[in-house]
Formats: sequence, C-alpha cells, structure tokens
Amino acid sequence: MELSFTGRVIEWRGPSPYYFVAVPDEETADIREVAAMATYGWGVIPVEARIGATVFTTSLFPKAGSYLLPLKNAVRKPEGLAEGDDVGVEITVRL
Repeated sequence: MELSFTGRVIEWRGPSPYYFVAVPDEETADIREVAAMATYGWGVIPVEARIGATVFTTSLFPKAGSYLLPLKNAVRKPEGLAEGDDVGVEITVRL
C-alpha cells in the first residue's frame, strides 16, 4: 500500500527528544484496513518512507487513534526540517 500526504513536524519532549510527522485521518483509515496484516507487535506498522531525496525504513507508531512517523536526525537534518515545518511524505506499508 502506497500513500502520500503532507504533515507537520512535531517534537516529542519525552525522556529523549524525538521528531515525528502525524499521519492525517484519511491515510490513517487506509492503514487501519491493513494493520492486522502489517503489524509485527504493539500496533507498529513497518514502512518505507520518502521525504525529499531521503528514503528510509521505520515503523509508524500508534498514537491516540492515529499514527506517527518517526524522523531520525539522519532524515530530518539533511532535509533541513525543524519543528513546525510542513513536509510532503510518501510511505509504502510493508505487508
């Protein structure tokens, strides 16, 4: 399953600061349709993602009925992304 969306970069200020892009409601609904086939535990969904020229593998985290796409510094810094930026994202859910 391939999806494209635009989301805002948010910072989670837990014990270890991390950045995410929230998956919009429409795409979340699409992911829920295949979640049982894709998850490998705890509701996380493995994906390949592209932001700008950077392609990376990660897993979507379930959060409050939606999903968050984690942004490692190895992705965020080369693409010049900071908290509050809107970013175009392409993901492929790995089934």
